[in-house]
Amino acid sequence: MSTDKTGAQTRISCADGKYTIAVEGELAGHVAVADRGEQRVFYHTEIDQRFSGRGLATILVLEALRAARADRKRVVAVCSMVAAVLTKHPEFGDITDPVTPDIEHWARSLPQVSAPPRQAR
Repeated sequence: MSTDKTGAQTRISCADGKYTIAVEGELAGHVAVADRGEQRVFYHTEIDQRFSGRGLATILVLEALRAARADRKRVVAVCSMVAAVLTKHPEFGDITDPVTPDIEHWARSLPQVSAPPRQAR
């Protein structure tokens, strides 16, 4: 567990192609990923507006990037939030692949991820 900028406890979970972040038991956002061979494509990040400015997206993305490394996956950041985190964290450069038109097209075919529910279960 880590804490956000306000000191609130966060918890990250992974299921069904998305990593979710909860703040003190309330789901606050997610990052959607899909594996494509040896690559893990990060294609959407969303944080509920009520939790904006607390650093949750960065906490969440960094944990998902660590998981990709542990799973021996190459990272492709279709999502601009993930790309921004990668720019600030060059330690993931060794597992990062560029976004190609083929991957962008493939990512557009993935199911849209709905907003997280209000309460963690």
